[in-house]
Amino acid sequence: VIRSKTKATRELLHGTPVQFVGTATAGTDHIDAEWLQQRGIYWSASPGCNANSVSEYLVAALLTLGRRHGFDLEGKTIGVIGCGNVGSLVVRKCHALGMNVLRNDPPLAATSTDPDFQPLETVLAESDIVTLHVPLVKDGPWPTDRIADYRFFEQLKPGTVFINASRGSVCDYDALLDAKQAGAVSRMVIDVWSPEPAFRSDVLKMADLASPHIAGHSYEGKLNGTVACYNELCNFFEISKEWNVAASLPEPEVPVLGIDCAHRDDEDVLHEIIKSIYDIETDDRLIREAAVPDEIDRARNFDTLRKTYRVRREFSNTVVDLQNASESQHRKVKAMGFKGSP
Repeated sequence: VIRSKTKATRELLHGTPVQFVGTATAGTDHIDAEWLQQRGIYWSASPGCNANSVSEYLVAALLTLGRRHGFDLEGKTIGVIGCGNVGSLVVRKCHALGMNVLRNDPPLAATSTDPDFQPLETVLAESDIVTLHVPLVKDGPWPTDRIADYRFFEQLKPGTVFINASRGSVCDYDALLDAKQAGAVSRMVIDVWSPEPAFRSDVLKMADLASPHIAGHSYEGKLNGTVACYNELCNFFEISKEWNVAASLPEPEVPVLGIDCAHRDDEDVLHEIIKSIYDIETDDRLIREAAVPDEIDRARNFDTLRKTYRVRREFSNTVVDLQNASESQHRKVKAMGFKGSP
């Protein structure tokens, strides 16, 4: 059972008695699936295991940018590129925030009767915010490798907010930096990097918010991946499942939170709640502290931040007691996943 740091390839597994490889991650970039299949080695991944975690990261980033730079999310248009496990949750949460959502996902559009998918050109031209939630696909009819290239950024509305919390290699970061300097991109949120772990300091300096590939690192996100691997492994080897998953959950750091909403707008309330549970600016500060000049040390620092990442519980573990709240405040807090007080 592995995570993304371990490459399940011929170099690692040739000549070994390994029969099963399970990755506790949604992505499979580190799996040589073709070679494993040729060798008769069964493998499994954990698609969607951290989807909610990434969607919560996205909301935290949007609200933080809005409060920091003085704009409201309600009424803004966000383009969601990739509407699978993660993107679909992002769409739902952004709708709940009162945003206009444009969706782009050619593979889904090809098999769906949903008429609301938009061409990439339309999404880029009409969105105030563009966020990527695609897998890394290098071939086939819809490759995503370097999908965010010079042509991509040339089509943006001037002053677009750009977010990448999917895969580092889906973005050409030289093109992004040029777009930032030209004004096509006004704000950047970067969680994934190319390369990793020796992330680029020049990209970091231009980012408004940055983090070390931890958008999906909620405790539940990591646990879901482990549970999926455990179940697949037990099924493969016909082992009885005896793990008590509920017993693995630590107590949330903030089980109950009281907020007085009197004379406050919805997004100010949401920002305070989410910052109390997950302060994205802490991750931003830590990666900036890790950005030392030496490339080897910088890579080591990046890996350390990921390996030692704090326990981050998802929003559903906190009961929020809203006082003097409007109906829309109650509705939005619930839509973000928080529990309401009895």
